[in-house]
Amino acid sequence: MKTVERKPITLDERISLIDGFDLGVGQRTGTYVIDDDDLTLVETGPSPSVKYLKAGLNALGFSLEDVKYIIVTHVHLDHAGGAGLLLGDCPNAQVVVHPRGERHLADPRKLAAGARGVYGDSFEELFDPIVPIPKERLLVKGEGDTLKIGTDCTLQFMDTPGHAKHHFSIYDPVSNGVFTGDTVGIRYEKLIDAGVDFYLPTTSPNHFDPDAMHHSIKRIKKMNPDRIYFGHFSMTEDVDFALEQVDKWLDVFVAEGSAAYVEGKGYAELADRMLSRVQEYLRNQGIPDDHEIYTVINLDMQICALGIVDYLQKEKATRV
Repeated sequence: MKTVERKPITLDERISLIDGFDLGVGQRTGTYVIDDDDLTLVETGPSPSVKYLKAGLNALGFSLEDVKYIIVTHVHLDHAGGAGLLLGDCPNAQVVVHPRGERHLADPRKLAAGARGVYGDSFEELFDPIVPIPKERLLVKGEGDTLKIGTDCTLQFMDTPGHAKHHFSIYDPVSNGVFTGDTVGIRYEKLIDAGVDFYLPTTSPNHFDPDAMHHSIKRIKKMNPDRIYFGHFSMTEDVDFALEQVDKWLDVFVAEGSAAYVEGKGYAELADRMLSRVQEYLRNQGIPDDHEIYTVINLDMQICALGIVDYLQKEKATRV
C-alpha cells in the first residue's frame, strides 16, 4: 500500500509524534519524541517504519546522533521490531526495555518465529529486518525504576501486564501523562474526523490476561493522569472515558470468547462475532460498514481472537 509521509504531529512544546505507517497504514503506530536534555524516543515501530522515523526526526531538526534513549513499552514487533535497525544509526543511544524483554531484543529469533506464525507470508514485508541489539546497549527498567532525561523530568516505569508480560508503562511527570503502549488498548485516530472517540482493548497472543489487564487499567486510572499516550495512535486527554471504554469492551470480548469456546467454535468465528459487536456499536455512532477504519479493525479482531482463544485454552489446561 502506498503511503504518504506526514509531518510530525506537535502534541505540546516538548512532545511530538512521528507516524510510522505500520502495515502501510497511516495513523496506526508512531514514535513519540520527547525533546528534553536527553532526546528520548518512545517506540520505534517495526523496521519498515524506521525510514519514516528518521525523516520525522530530521523534520524536527534532530540528528540521529542526538538520540540518547529509545524506550520500547514491550517487545512485540509492531512496537520494538525496528529498535535494532534504528540503533545502528544512533551511536549515542541505549534501548530501554522491560526485564522480561531484554533477552528477546538481544536474540530476537523466538520473537520473529512467533510473529511468522501469526502473519505468515506477510512477515517479511511487514517486519524484516529484525536486528539483534548488543546487551551492552540495552538498559533494563522495571517496576519503580526511573530515568532522568532532563533537569525537570525523571520518567517513572511501572509494570503493566495484561497485553504482554514484558510490558511496562512510562509516567511523564511534566505532562502528567502515561505512555501505555498496548496495555490500555488502541485509539482509532481515523474516526476522530467523524466525531467518534473510540477505543478497544488489544488481546493478542500469547500473554493476554484479562484480569491483569483490568488491574493495569485501574492502576493507571488511579494515577489520575491528564493524558494517555497510546501506542496505537496518538494521545487523549479524555482519560476516564478512554479507560472506561477499554474496560467495558474487554469484558465484551472475553464473554464472546467464552461463549464461542463452549460452543466449540474457533478463532475465525470469534473474530466475526467481535467484529459484529464493534460494527453494531459504530453504526449507532454513524460510522458505515465500509469506512476505511475497518482496514485495521478487521485485522485487530483476528489478532485479538487468537489471543482470547489462547488464553481460554490455557485456562482450561490449568483446570484439568
